Amino acid sequence: MIRPRFVAQILCGALGLCAVLSCASALARPLPAADSDDKDQTLHAMRDELARSRERLVLPPQPKPYYLEYRLLDIEQRSVSATFGALLLSTRARNRFMDVNVRVGDYQLDNSNFVSGDNFQGFIGSTGGVGIDGDYNSLRQDLWLATDQAYKEALSQLSNKRAFLLNLTRPPDIPDFSHERPVVDVEPKLAADWSSRDWEQEAREVSAGLRAFPDLFSSRVNYQMAVMNYYLMTSEGTEIRVPRVVAAIEASLETQSADGRPLHNFYTAYAPSPAQLPSPAVVRAALEKAARELMALRDGSNAPDYSGPVLFEAPAAGALLAQLLGPSVTGSRPPLAAMQGFEQLLERVGGRSEWSGRLGTRALPANVSLVDDPGQKDYQGAPLIGGYQVDEEGVREQRVQLVDDGILKRFLMSRRPGPDFDVSNGHGRGYYLSDPRASMSNLFFQATATQSPDALRKRFLDLCREEGRSWCVLVRKMDNPAVAITRQEDSSEYIREMAGAAGAGDRLPLLLYRVNVSDGSEEPMRGALLQRLNLRALRAIAGIGSDAAVFNYMQSQQFGFAGTALSAFGSVQGGLPTSVVAPSLLLDDVDVRGARGEPRRAPLLPPPPFN
Repeated sequence: MIRPRFVAQILCGALGLCAVLSCASALARPLPAADSDDKDQTLHAMRDELARSRERLVLPPQPKPYYLEYRLLDIEQRSVSATFGALLLSTRARNRFMDVNVRVGDYQLDNSNFVSGDNFQGFIGSTGGVGIDGDYNSLRQDLWLATDQAYKEALSQLSNKRAFLLNLTRPPDIPDFSHERPVVDVEPKLAADWSSRDWEQEAREVSAGLRAFPDLFSSRVNYQMAVMNYYLMTSEGTEIRVPRVVAAIEASLETQSADGRPLHNFYTAYAPSPAQLPSPAVVRAALEKAARELMALRDGSNAPDYSGPVLFEAPAAGALLAQLLGPSVTGSRPPLAAMQGFEQLLERVGGRSEWSGRLGTRALPANVSLVDDPGQKDYQGAPLIGGYQVDEEGVREQRVQLVDDGILKRFLMSRRPGPDFDVSNGHGRGYYLSDPRASMSNLFFQATATQSPDALRKRFLDLCREEGRSWCVLVRKMDNPAVAITRQEDSSEYIREMAGAAGAGDRLPLLLYRVNVSDGSEEPMRGALLQRLNLRALRAIAGIGSDAAVFNYMQSQQFGFAGTALSAFGSVQGGLPTSVVAPSLLLDDVDVRGARGEPRRAPLLPPPPFN
């Protein structure tokens, strides 16, 4: 939390560091201008301080900023957690956060898109919490100090960037920032109302059903809801206030096999509003199904090594596409980096685009198209959660045809240009004021030649017979350790282990089955890892189902995960709502590494019985 008056006295009286915006004028706190149309003092404070900074902010002989941006998030949250029928947590919170972005230089070359290796941001910072009561004077004070700090950081960063560019044989000629038409979209504020349902009772009720599974080591059911009002104001004339809502149920279930292998399963439900979350009866039934799946996995066998046909059912195919396509459908160039090994690190975690430089060439089978459409609200009655009208950079959403009949046509673009496109198409997304980057919203994988689920399964078994196999592999669900594992330390360790191999194409299945060719029966297998599975595998798909389904998930915005294959491992806490609509996919040659690693010792005593 910024302490304006204390910091102002230090800066003005002791250090004298305030740019030509003087302390006297800053502390005078002019009254808000009258506005008969909107009494929102947050809008007034942002507008007035932006106008003053645009006119007067300069530190001679340094250049004035060419672009100023204020973002503010007003968020109300409701969180409820329960385990085995007992309430663990029930909270309400209200917070307001701001972010100030100052650019110096020009649209061609400015202080952005550069990683210098110096992460020190000063004692004030251009991002932080602000008062929750919307006080005009307090917010202007915070914006003034944050703008001053951001301007000085921008000057230093631009100087470091120019020095770095002098050492390059071929400095990039791609602009740093795109010109866009200003947008004004001031919508009514949305107030949170948590009274429509008894969330505590629902959490108790749905989690109590898991008492019927005594071999569960732990479980947790989390209801997370947030109502946000997002503000954006820029020196170009953009003025945005739009409401956004997130509603989620995320549940984790954990146990251990007889040979000591940790096992887990999870359940998620995401909706555009709390009222649209599934009923307690639906959630309880889904949790009990997840528990039965986990118990079957516990009693199953360790997966052996395998290479051959793999059938991904529709939900698993959507999760797989989220990992494969996320880094490659964006066309913004990566940042320049003075840090040695930065590009190699990005590639290791799956952050390198496999489609870079391939515009106009075949990327997918000839009958496949790929579309991202933030304007779609549902698919065949199922809600899509990735939609919006204006992105975090103030650009109107656009439907983007990424792939048409297998040919790569476009990329998703933010205001950070790339080698092929230099303007945004309304896909600059971020969450909780994270830096906007080009990201998927509602992605549709479409095909003209499809097969019914039964026909696709028959084709799958026929492929197995043709190769002389007695069994093949089916994937029903992909893993997400960020949701499935209760302890943060365990999930972080799990994901770190994956980070080093994501760039090589390693993928985590959760529910994987051995399908016997003779009778089609299924046996769960555990501990498997899909290897060397990248976008090249999608160019030779052996079969596509007609059973397209919605896969809703949260793109992780965690540093080092956003924009990489690991971004598919997200949760509602800091994740970006995203939807993938995809059918079942049959791949004819996938490498599966069997179970590895040392098992853990089982608990010495059995779990206590539920009364």
